[in-house]
Parts: sequence; C-alpha cells; structure tokens
Amino acid sequence: MGRTYIVEETVGQYLSNINLQGKAFVSGLLIGQCSSQKDYIILATRTPPKEEQNENLKHQQNSKLENLDEEWATEHANQVSRMLPGGLLVLGVFIITTLEMGNDFQNALRRLVFAMEKSINKRRLWNFTEEEISERVTLHICSSTKKIFCRTYDIHDPKSSAKPADWKYQNGLSTSWLSLECVVHINIHIPLSTTSVSYTLEKNTKNGLARWAKQIENGVYLINGQVKDEDGDLLEGQKKSRGNVQATSHSFDVKVLTQLLLNSDHRSTATVQICSGSVNLKGAVKCRAYMHSNKPKVKDAVQAMKRDILNTVADRCEMLFEDLLLNEIPEKKDSEKEFHILPHRVFVPIPGSTVMLCDYKFGDESAEEMRDHFIEMLDHMIQIEDLEIAEEINTACMSYSVNTEASLDNTDDEQPKQPIKATITLKIQQNIGVIAAVAVAVLAAGISFHYFSD
Repeated sequence: MGRTYIVEETVGQYLSNINLQGKAFVSGLLIGQCSSQKDYIILATRTPPKEEQNENLKHQQNSKLENLDEEWATEHANQVSRMLPGGLLVLGVFIITTLEMGNDFQNALRRLVFAMEKSINKRRLWNFTEEEISERVTLHICSSTKKIFCRTYDIHDPKSSAKPADWKYQNGLSTSWLSLECVVHINIHIPLSTTSVSYTLEKNTKNGLARWAKQIENGVYLINGQVKDEDGDLLEGQKKSRGNVQATSHSFDVKVLTQLLLNSDHRSTATVQICSGSVNLKGAVKCRAYMHSNKPKVKDAVQAMKRDILNTVADRCEMLFEDLLLNEIPEKKDSEKEFHILPHRVFVPIPGSTVMLCDYKFGDESAEEMRDHFIEMLDHMIQIEDLEIAEEINTACMSYSVNTEASLDNTDDEQPKQPIKATITLKIQQNIGVIAAVAVAVLAAGISFHYFSD
C-alpha cells in the first residue's frame, strides 16, 4: 500500500486556478510535513518562469517536457527551502499539462525530484535518520481530463521505481497546527588554519558550523520548562475543549541546554594550529517549528526545532557570502576590522493557516522588496502589514587597519551589556602567523554559558 497525502483544500483550489496560458505545462513545489502514518501538504507554489521562457511560449507548446528546466526548478526549490521553518520540507513537485503523457514524462519528473533533494541536502548541517520517511511525491494533473496521477519515489534509493499514492483533500488542515518557539544565543568561534587556506571562507565556515551542529543535535530541550519523554505525546497534559487542544496551548516555549564536553565520558583534547584568521558568529536567532496536531510525538517536535536552529544559522551565512560575491566587495588587505551583519528573519503567515513561513532581510532592503520576494517565490499574495520582523538589528560599526572583524557592536571594542536580540553577526579576524590553541571543550562551554548568562 502506498503513502497517503492529506492535502489542504486550498491547495486544490490553487492548483485548479492555475492557467496554462498557452504553455504545454506549469510545474511547482509541494510543501508539507511527513509523519509515520501519512504526509501532509499545506502549500503549493509554482516555479516562476524565466524571462526567455515567457518569450518562447509557442515553441514550448510543441516541445512536451523539453523546456522543463531542471536547474531552474532546483534553484527555486533551494530558495523556497530557506523560507521553511522547522518541521516543513519540500516534499515533491507538481506539474499541470494539457495532455496525459507517457514514460518519458515520468522519468523527467523522477530526475527532477532527485535533483532537488540532492541540491537542498548539500546545504544542510543535519542528516535524515533511518526511521524517517524518505519518499517524495510527484503530482501530475491533466488540465483537459482533470485526472490526477500521484506517485512517490524513495530518494534514498537511486534505482527506486514509482509507487502509487493516495491524494486526499481536507478542509482547514493547518488551522490548528502547533508551534514551537525558541531564542538561541550564538557565540561560535571558527579558527581558520593555514592548512585549509586553499578552501574558500564559505567552506571553512561551514566546516566550523558542522562542529557546532553536533552540540545542537546533542542538546537537552525543555518544552514549557520541562524535559518530556521523547516517545510521549507532545499534547500530553494539555487542556482540551470539545476534543481539541485550546488555542492558547498551540504555542510551546523551548529552551536549549547544550552539553559541556568537559562533563562527557570522552576526554577533551586541545590541538595547536597555525591560523591565518578566524570567524566569529555572535548574536541571537529566533527559531520556530511547526507540528501537525494529529498525535504529534515529542521527539519529532524536538527534531523539527533542532533543524530550524541549524538551518537558519547556515542559511544566513550562505546568504551573506552570496551577497558579498554578488556585490563584488573587495577584500581589505590592510584592514584591521570588517563588520558584516547577517540578514535577520522575517515571518509571514500562510493565508488561512496557523503556520508561518520566513525570509531573510538585509538592512538596506525595504518592506516592499520583502513582500515582492515572498510573492515571487510562493506565488501567494502577501500584505506588508503581515510581515513580522522577528529580530531587531543594531547599526554595524566599520573600522579598518590590519585585521578584519564583524560585529553588531556600536563601538569597536566594547561588548554590549545586554544580549543583542538581533541577527547573528559574522566576525572575521585576520591574524597572519598567529598560533592559536583550539580547545573544543572551552568553545562548547562558551556557547552554553553565553545562552544561560541572562
């Protein structure tokens, strides 16, 4: 028996309203959440066309799937993946065609699903567990016959064949989903050894984040101040009204306790490295995760929160490097300090849902630009007043002499007395020829104490 997909009714309305406008097909993404029993689809968004595709509609009409641009669709999936809070994933693709198509068509969809998952997975600081559902869905809708073909592929098996799946609509599916919220204070020090000088700064930073990610993965998570049994029901102990959890109980406060490696059973060792510089990430990040309300497990909720913490830090670093490359900001060879502010998080609600998606805003971006980007990526109308800026940001101070540094501080040397409720910041220190002693245990303690100092 194949997978069952429970789909928000508004998704069906959205798909039926898509006008091919002379095109042979329109494709897009399906967004939702997996569970052991069934999967949930709460949003569909079509992939925006390239400009040259708009100019060649007549050619596309006779080309079947030759114009299914795998690279373009995959990039759209990458962009949308950044906009998903914990618990939500790009679960597959949809395509609407004028005609029913054969095996070549299914093979093209199969390649697209695998290409998307491979590309998105490259950016992650975490891996799927063996117990998790590894099937991704393809939905084909024929606009002339109104037939729906729903199939799944196992992304962990490159040779997997299509399996039939059930596609069922449900009204108000995501109106009662549960949210988990957490503020995590970050102070990550990443030494850049001379042995890794051939690596890009982006790669060195990601390698350093991978070490920090292990702490997040192994942390203790308090839900509303309590450590809950991971196999227990997230809603256990919550007050109910008419069989449902009361609206006031839909949000859970989460605290993260990171374990000190000094207290572990394994001996901590310090290594001496010759470093060409270092990267420091400082600040506080607002994290959110969402869970379906059908007997959600504590372990799934904690896992969703962990992944949102890891995703939002990694995504912001990646976006900063993209921005520096796009704007061709020259390296300050004679600079002492260089401040870079990573983008801060903005949330927006899905219409008719308790779930919110997110995007990232650089300091010089306007609310109108944020709204337009949401509309372009998600193909849903967004109002400026719906934008929720989750984090505040301080003005960065820039100073240059011999080294480079990034901070949210308003002075060069003084540290803020209160934790900055803001985006994380990137601190790059170029200390040529300095020998640095790197003790992982001490670094871990710094992160843990920073979070709980207040």
